[in-house]
Amino acid sequence: MVRYSKGAFRELVRDYDVDIAYTPMILADVFKSSAFARQDYTTNNSDCPVVVQFAAHNPTDFAQAAELVAPYADGIDLNCGCPQKWAYKECIGAYLSERPEAVQDMLHAIKSAVNIPCSIKIRKHPSDMRKTVELVRRAEKMGVDWITVHGRTRHQKSTEPVDYEAIRLVKESVSIPVLANGGIFSISDADTMYYKTAVNGVMSARGLLQNPALFAGYAQTPLTSVEKYVNLALAYGTPFFILHHHLIFMLESVMSSVERKTFNCLSSTPAILDHLLFYYGIKCTL
Repeated sequence: MVRYSKGAFRELVRDYDVDIAYTPMILADVFKSSAFARQDYTTNNSDCPVVVQFAAHNPTDFAQAAELVAPYADGIDLNCGCPQKWAYKECIGAYLSERPEAVQDMLHAIKSAVNIPCSIKIRKHPSDMRKTVELVRRAEKMGVDWITVHGRTRHQKSTEPVDYEAIRLVKESVSIPVLANGGIFSISDADTMYYKTAVNGVMSARGLLQNPALFAGYAQTPLTSVEKYVNLALAYGTPFFILHHHLIFMLESVMSSVERKTFNCLSSTPAILDHLLFYYGIKCTL
């Protein structure tokens, strides 16, 4: 989740049965070159296990970024699944899901550079699942510790069905753990994914943004979760736009259209706190 899975949100979802939390996708070349950029990643003793997710297009940047962050992380992930057009043009994200040689080179570099677990997150190939199988088998040979696969291509919309058979094929093609991603918005969705693919774990992104408590069995975000998040965000010094956007996601299912319009126009943290107190009785102070 670009921008959103920062420290406050990671701490929140750990209270609701999330076992492993990932950072937002970080650009390896910027991270390794800029001390200022490195300040964007913060962690603490309760943020465990945390996987730092990098986007990279060459082995040197990836390895150097990983070396810098390894003492403060429990795992490193190479994002080969981001479908955004800008990422593809920069030869990162889903661009790599179609280029097993490049992924192999980067995995070789990171395995030589750090001694903590590493993974890759991929999408199914746009036209030929044999290439996806080739990619994951190469990754396994290079010593990757687990693989996460999103059951859609980079061209597919998030509203389109997830390809369970593609995920199952990945699971059957390697002997290391495989996690599944895509279309997880409830415990029922997670159960269906397990049943149809036999994976070792399930990952959620948009589902957790809308309902951070989904893995604890909640059908929608409980107000106690909203209050927890706001207090954590204030304690962490979370920027206003991130706080605002998180709450837009979390309150989407309970807001009326009129309230949504009002909330979307709020422009300061005090205004958000006043709104939460008025509408929901949630008391938070700066």
